[in-house]
Amino acid sequence: QVQLLQSGGGLVQPGGSLRLSCAASGRAYGYTMAWFRQPPGKGREFVAAIKRASGGTSYATSLKGRFTISRDNARNTLDLQMSSLKPEATAVYYCAATSSGLITSSLGRDQLYDYWGQGTQVTVSS
Repeated sequence: QVQLLQSGGGLVQPGGSLRLSCAASGRAYGYTMAWFRQPPGKGREFVAAIKRASGGTSYATSLKGRFTISRDNARNTLDLQMSSLKPEATAVYYCAATSSGLITSSLGRDQLYDYWGQGTQVTVSS
């Protein structure tokens, strides 16, 4: 059993940066972890993921180069560094984890993740 506790988020101006963190209780070293987001009035969408074994990463195409996902297995933490933020990044962001060994093409499928953080609001506005 893994519990995920998120921190960070808030209000940032367009072009600014923000860092989200997710602390996992229990042993999350062997888990694939990811970030998803849900914009106002829309469904949940994939942001980025990092594989459990290789540490390989995957990003939503539109976010590559601006968002960076990282994990610290010793501290059981997952981070998302967001830069050059645009208003359309406004959403509730969720971290997620699964013990399944997902292939790259499946990393963006939210139904395959077993554990979820509580969500944190990110608002990009001037």
